[in-house]
Amino acid sequence: MRRKKNIFLSVCAIATAGAMLSACSEGDPTPGDDDGEAGDGTIETVGLMVQDLSNPFFGAMEDALEEAAAGQGIEVNTQDGQQDLNEQNNQIDTFIQQDVDAILINAVDSEGIGPAVERATDAGIIVVAVDVAAKGAQATVTLDNHEAGEVSCKYLFEEIGGSGDILIVDGTPITSVQDRMEGCEKVMEDYPDINVVGQQNGDNSRQTALDLASDMLTANPDVVGIFGINDPTALGATLAAEQEGLSDLVITGVDGSPEAVEELEDSSSMFAGTAKQDPGTQVVQALEMAQKLAAGETLDEDYVEVPTEMLTRDNLDEYEGW
Repeated sequence: MRRKKNIFLSVCAIATAGAMLSACSEGDPTPGDDDGEAGDGTIETVGLMVQDLSNPFFGAMEDALEEAAAGQGIEVNTQDGQQDLNEQNNQIDTFIQQDVDAILINAVDSEGIGPAVERATDAGIIVVAVDVAAKGAQATVTLDNHEAGEVSCKYLFEEIGGSGDILIVDGTPITSVQDRMEGCEKVMEDYPDINVVGQQNGDNSRQTALDLASDMLTANPDVVGIFGINDPTALGATLAAEQEGLSDLVITGVDGSPEAVEELEDSSSMFAGTAKQDPGTQVVQALEMAQKLAAGETLDEDYVEVPTEMLTRDNLDEYEGW
C-alpha cells in the first residue's frame, strides 16, 4: 500500500439522525503540510488493539475481524492491552515500526492514549476507534452506551419495584463505561426512591468485581440490586452475592455475552438481564471505515453508534448471540 507521511481527515462531520454529534478534540488531526495526496491505497495490514483478551467480548471481536479480513487477503495482528495504558502505547509504537496500514483500537484509556494515536496518524497510519472513543482517532464505531446504561438500569429499577438500596460496580476511564454510567444516572432521575449506597471502580473484570462487590455487600447487607458496567463485572457481582448467601437480588450488566446467556438460562440466578451489543458488527464496520479512508473517500458518518436493547429471560430464545 502506498501511504504518505500524514493523513489529515476531519472528525467534525455532522452525524445523521440516530447517531451522536461528534466534536473535535485537541488531539484530532488538523490540516497541514503534506508531500502528496493521502488515502490513495488499500488496506493490507491491520493492527487490532483490545483492552483485555481474557474478556470474551474482545475474543469475539478478534474472531470477527479475522474472518472478514481473511476473505480480503488482509493480514491481522491482534494485541492484548492487558488493561495497561503503557502496554498500548508500546504496541502502537511497534505498529508504527512495522508500518501497518491501519490500527483498530479499543483503548484502555480514551484520553491517555491520545499522544500515541497522534504518533500513528503522523506516521500516515489510519486509526479507527472501536467500542470506545480514542482521542485523535479519525473515526469511531461504538455501541450506543448511553442507551445501554439507560435500558440496563431501567430494567433493574423496575424489577426491584422502583425503590431500594443498590450497588454499582463501575469501571475504567473509557468512554463506553462513562457513557453507560451517564445513561444509568439519567434514568435514576426518574426513580427518586433508588439509593446508591456503594459504588466502586474496578478494571472491568469478573475477579475484581467479585472482590469489590463482596466488600460492598458486607458493608451494605440490605441492598436489593446491583448494576455492573459490563457482563464480567455483573457476573462477578452475582458470584459475590451467592457467596454472601443472598438469593433475592436483581443484577444487570451490559454486553450480551455467552456467559451472560448461560447465566440467564439458570432460572435461579440473580443475574436478570444485560443490554446486548455486537462486537463483531463494530469491528467489521471499523475495518470498512478504515478502507474508505485509505481509498480517500469521505465517510458518511465518522462517529457511528450501534443501537442496543435489553436481553432478559423473556426474550432469550430470540437472541442469536455472538
